[in-house]
Amino acid sequence: MHQATNKPLAERMRPLSLATFAGQQHLIAPGSVLARLIESGRAHSMILWGPPGVGKTTLARIIAQSLHLPFFTLSAIDSGVKEVRAVIEQARKAGHAVLFIDEIHRFNKAQQDSLLGAVEQGIITLIGATTENPSFEVIGALLSRCQVYVLQPLSMEDLKQLSLRALAEDEVLKEKEIEIAEWEALLYHSGGDARRLLNLLELSANALPAGQHQITNALVQQVAQQQNTRYDKSGEQHYDIISAFIKSLRGSDPNAALYWMARMIAGGEDPKFIARRMVILASEDIGNANPNALLLATTTFQAVSLIGWPESRIILAQCATYLAASPKSNASYLAIGEAEKLARQHGDLPVPLHLRNAPTRLMKDLKYGGGYQYAHDFPGNFVQQEYLPEALSGNAIYQPGSSTAEERLRAYLRQCWNGKYGY
Repeated sequence: MHQATNKPLAERMRPLSLATFAGQQHLIAPGSVLARLIESGRAHSMILWGPPGVGKTTLARIIAQSLHLPFFTLSAIDSGVKEVRAVIEQARKAGHAVLFIDEIHRFNKAQQDSLLGAVEQGIITLIGATTENPSFEVIGALLSRCQVYVLQPLSMEDLKQLSLRALAEDEVLKEKEIEIAEWEALLYHSGGDARRLLNLLELSANALPAGQHQITNALVQQVAQQQNTRYDKSGEQHYDIISAFIKSLRGSDPNAALYWMARMIAGGEDPKFIARRMVILASEDIGNANPNALLLATTTFQAVSLIGWPESRIILAQCATYLAASPKSNASYLAIGEAEKLARQHGDLPVPLHLRNAPTRLMKDLKYGGGYQYAHDFPGNFVQQEYLPEALSGNAIYQPGSSTAEERLRAYLRQCWNGKYGY
């Protein structure tokens, strides 16, 4: 048996230096921030944020190797405060060490708090890996002590070169004389994930009939279908099912929304991911047609974060059915898009003098704030005056939708502006 054939291809091909590292050139190209850090042999605590299979763990190992320090690794899935403290104690005895924590977003506040002192005192250099936005998942005190580096999905060219390198360097594949006759299915099903690419390449090679050496789209498709019979929360189904869920909410179908939610729950999807997407939808697709939708969605996210599983599924279901049954409007979503378009087209238009702040005498002498009319000094707490730059006067950026609540908004604006903005 060939040496190390018991290891998966992805592990056999794990890079040991930046020279063979695929992708992330914005971080590791010569002269870039991490390349300089590795060359210097000095490192700071950091969070590596990116999707699965883009090299977070490998990059952490390469950085640790450059530091010539003891290297400890923990997985947030099966480690807690006890394990963290044990590693910190070992690092203290060694003088300094690198601690890599995979899926650090799964650590709760107490577990993250247990890292603070050791990071602050320089006992450990922390490298955390996460697929979730650190702003939401990492406590502020720890985040402020770490530099966040964003890793991107691998490009098609990155994946192709990685495949060719595996075919040329891996002894097992070389022995089988494997060739890739068609690339489309292999690259498509990898989804920018190097680990999935290499796993699929190896499975396809093993599925070849005796005497055949070419990997085709049909073969890869067959293998991929066998592997994707279950929901993959980091793969294509993740995006397809959350898309179906959101579109069901937008389409006011609570039955379909609950079904797709149940599929995500059964597949182990992070409840906070589902809740976060509902917060976005509440504003983007419901908006002022029912402002309470955003309040409930935000409260749902907070409740899910506090309650935990499995009770959180009840809270998610309540929110989903409410959002699906709410009247819909994307008026605010369209309005901010129009406002951004105008801002790009017209550049930095000056603020009208009467709207400017005048904290100093010089500003007052320059007529800053001059002529401004305070709305509450007038009947109905409204007075017509220009609030847009002169070049944009009369632009109707926001148009309320047709829901009952928004018709009330339209009526009020019509009363105020007497048709100026088409209300």
